[in-house]
Amino acid sequence: MLKSKKKLSVLSMAVLTLMVAGVAGFAQRHFMLANSARPEVKVQLAGAVERNSKLMPLDKSTVVNPGEILDWTINAENSGTAAALEYKAIGHIPRGTEFVAGSAKAEGAKTVFSIDGGKSYSPQPMIEERQADGSTKRVAAPTSMYTEIRYEWADPLAQGGKLSASYKVRVK
Repeated sequence: MLKSKKKLSVLSMAVLTLMVAGVAGFAQRHFMLANSARPEVKVQLAGAVERNSKLMPLDKSTVVNPGEILDWTINAENSGTAAALEYKAIGHIPRGTEFVAGSAKAEGAKTVFSIDGGKSYSPQPMIEERQADGSTKRVAAPTSMYTEIRYEWADPLAQGGKLSASYKVRVK
């Protein structure tokens, strides 16, 4: 009886050791996968105001005047260890400004716009407009309603890769 208790004890200890080793191995593998190749995209937004045929950088103390054009540039760089898949960049159209039609530029990106604060996007946002006869018709939203602009790149942003996008707004 003593021998069988000893065998059972040794067997239990062996099973417990294997279980602990298995859990530790799983945790280490999970930790290594979680900390392996990951994209790390750093984004920088820069603004400039068009004055006297020149671009003057914007800072917090810059006063802008109605009718002036603000030039916004979004720069992104992937300093991570893997490509950023389905990369998108969003630019906000500040209150008191209006998007300048045709000013959105980004090589290789599809450009879409939002009129609802970024809840939905479309290449051409539409609104319901009441007609003279009382019916409603879907028409293109005026650029004055645009609140966000989103650039969508189909190709991954490679490790070390850089992207740039820009757009203009007019101060109301």
